[in-house]
Amino acid sequence: MQYAGVKAEHDAVRNAAGVFDVSHMGEFRVQGSGALAFLQHVTTNDVSKLKPGRAQYNWLPGVSGGLVDDIYIYMVAPDEYLTVVNASNIAKDWAHLSAHAGEFDVTLTDESDRWGLLAVQGPQTESLLQPHTDTDLSSKKKNAFFPAKLFGFDVMLARTGYTGEDGFEVFTDASEAETVWDKLLAVGFTPAGLGARDTLRLEAGFPLYGHEFSDTIHPLSSTYSWVVKDKTHVGHEHIRSAPTQTLIGLKLDRVPVREGYPVKVGGEVVGHVTSGTSSPTFGHPIAMALVNAEHAGADIFDVEVRGKDHPATRVQLPFYKR
Repeated sequence: MQYAGVKAEHDAVRNAAGVFDVSHMGEFRVQGSGALAFLQHVTTNDVSKLKPGRAQYNWLPGVSGGLVDDIYIYMVAPDEYLTVVNASNIAKDWAHLSAHAGEFDVTLTDESDRWGLLAVQGPQTESLLQPHTDTDLSSKKKNAFFPAKLFGFDVMLARTGYTGEDGFEVFTDASEAETVWDKLLAVGFTPAGLGARDTLRLEAGFPLYGHEFSDTIHPLSSTYSWVVKDKTHVGHEHIRSAPTQTLIGLKLDRVPVREGYPVKVGGEVVGHVTSGTSSPTFGHPIAMALVNAEHAGADIFDVEVRGKDHPATRVQLPFYKR
C-alpha cells in the first residue's frame, strides 16, 4: 500500500516520477479472424478505430445493465489484441468473455501469470527512461503501444496510466519484473504504492471499478458517455437507458469522508460517497459521490460523518488536470 508514505509518493508522481507495481492486473490475448468482431460485440467503444500500436480505454457492459469491468485494449497486430482487466475481476471477466466467444472465430488466452506490469508516472518519466531505451519516447503519443528495449530487456511500453500524469506502463516478462523494478529505482523513480495510486486517480477524477462502476451502477452516471459509441453490443439496450444517478465531485473544508457516507440536500439523503480522501495536492478533503439525478445540480450538499453533517461544495470533475 505504501513505501515512504502516501503523501510523499503522491507528491513524487505529481512533481517528478514514481513507479507502481501493478502486476496483479489481468491480461487476456484475443486472436483470430473474428477478434475485431468479437471485441466490437462485447465492448461499448469502437475497437475498429484502433490500429496496430495503439491502445483504447473501453467498457465490458453487462447483459442487464452495469459493467462487468472497465478495461484497456491494446492492438498488437491485425487480428490480435491484448486486453488489461482489473485484478479483482479476472475470473469474472474471463467467464464473461468465454461465454460470448463461441459465436466468433476467436481464441482467448489468459496471460495474467506471464506478465509483470510496472507503471512509471510523472512529469520526469520520459527524461528518466530515455537514456535506458532504444526508442525515441518523445515521438510516442498518448495511447501508443510498442515494443522496446529497456535496460536491455525486451518489453512492451504503452503511453497510458491512471494518475492524471504523463507516463508509461511497462509490460515485462514476469520473471524479469523485479530486476526492471530495481533498475527503475536506481535511475531515480520513487516507489509508490496503491495508497498513492488511489489519491492520484481520485484527484484526476478517474472512476475505480467497485466504487464508481459496478455490475449495478449505470455507467452513464459518470462523465464517460464518450466510451459508448453507436453500435450494437452486449447489453446495448440497457446502457442507453437514462441513468437515475449522477456522479459528482465534492470539496470539503476539513473532515475527510469515505465510501458509503450519506450525501444530503436539505436534510434528505440523496446519494452516497463512492470515493473520498484528503487531497495531498490541494490540502483539503475531496470526494466523488453518486446522487439522485434531480439533485445533481445543487451547489451545496452535506455529508454525514458519524452522525454529524458536514457541508460540501459541488465542484466540476476532474479535481486536478495536468
